[in-house]
Amino acid sequence: MKIVIAILIFGLIVLIHELGHFIFARINGIEVLDFSIGMGPRLCGFRAFGTQFSVRLLPIGGACMMLGENEDQNMNNERSFYAKNVWQRISVLFAGPGFNFILAFIFSVIIIGIAGYDPARIIKVAVDGPAAEAGLSEGDVITRINHSSISVGREVQGYFDYHTLSEEPVDITVKRNGEKIKVSLVPEQYDRYLLGFTYSGNEAGTAEIIEVSKGYPMAAAGISAGDVITKINDTEVRTGGELSAYLDRNPLDGKAVEITYKRDGVEHTLSVTPQYETTGYSLGFAYNLAREDANAWETIKYSVSEVKYWIVETARGLGKLVTGRLKSNEIGSAVAIVDAIGETYEASVEYGVKDTVLNMLYITVLLSANLGVMNLLPIPALDGGKLLFCAIEVIRGKPIDREKEGMVHFIGMVVLMILMVFLLFNDVKNVFFSK
Repeated sequence: MKIVIAILIFGLIVLIHELGHFIFARINGIEVLDFSIGMGPRLCGFRAFGTQFSVRLLPIGGACMMLGENEDQNMNNERSFYAKNVWQRISVLFAGPGFNFILAFIFSVIIIGIAGYDPARIIKVAVDGPAAEAGLSEGDVITRINHSSISVGREVQGYFDYHTLSEEPVDITVKRNGEKIKVSLVPEQYDRYLLGFTYSGNEAGTAEIIEVSKGYPMAAAGISAGDVITKINDTEVRTGGELSAYLDRNPLDGKAVEITYKRDGVEHTLSVTPQYETTGYSLGFAYNLAREDANAWETIKYSVSEVKYWIVETARGLGKLVTGRLKSNEIGSAVAIVDAIGETYEASVEYGVKDTVLNMLYITVLLSANLGVMNLLPIPALDGGKLLFCAIEVIRGKPIDREKEGMVHFIGMVVLMILMVFLLFNDVKNVFFSK
């Protein structure tokens, strides 16, 4: 069932992506030779509109092959890709990622229409803390932190994940009774208690432990990366977002915490006492991560914010990859995604059809937005690489030699194939040998 669901999600995302290319190719009078879902040998298909439609063996990837896209001999045919002007070609290339963003938006509308959204609402202000001294109060909705716009509570968490608090002032803008108020908070150093672990903190998946720090209580208790937290004290935890929300409402102190986690399908429960440290900084408030009902306008508005959130998170992940902040065991491809989908499905199904469907839709949103961003990267052989050549053509006023462009894309494809092999090896190692 997990594999079937993963194939359906992959298939839908790829179908929508290639459909974007297909529709805009037809609009611009370009002949599409082959429209495929999957890769490898053809399993079945049919021919219509002058196009061969195919389903192929390997349920990853897809293709929308256009006349003249890879062959010089058809460049003079009026229905060839390169016979069209640069702006027509740009529209065809951008349509694939664009349709992925549209799919993410549509599914976000469904999710928010049913489950609501998570406004960045302040739910607790510490007495005599920086937030209280600046005049912030419960109910204020955060709309900006320094120069970053904030739409949902997860963006607050994301901001501080990438901008660690220090002694530097933090400018925060909130909305109160329709009025915007801007304050500057100076973080205060505070004593804190830590369990010593990081986990997946979004609502798209389980609260899987990503890393356990040596010398801290979780490591001493024998908990390790890959374990999935399912309950903390008397509160059940279905997703990383629910765990984050619980810890925001119930800050750690010197009292022992009862944690239930799942490993290899078996649940274990143990008591862990947080470790005291004095190195933390606080702004003196807690914010909302739970969802609230949304009216029609809010559903549309926050669906746009949802897509923006995942676009930004994807870009941040790429930034961590470039700067070396992302470890090799955190990088994966199809196998890792199938594993994550499976764990989310298993954690959701016991709570009913509604929760399961919503979580699968949520995964589709983040994967579709992710695919859209990845395909826009200026990497040869990807849509973004081809768009880069179109941009150069616009600036130069004439195209780059097609043979040279084709060679660049060929080299890029070889590099991507090598990368896929590495990711597949990494997936197998992490999924099957690290748990």
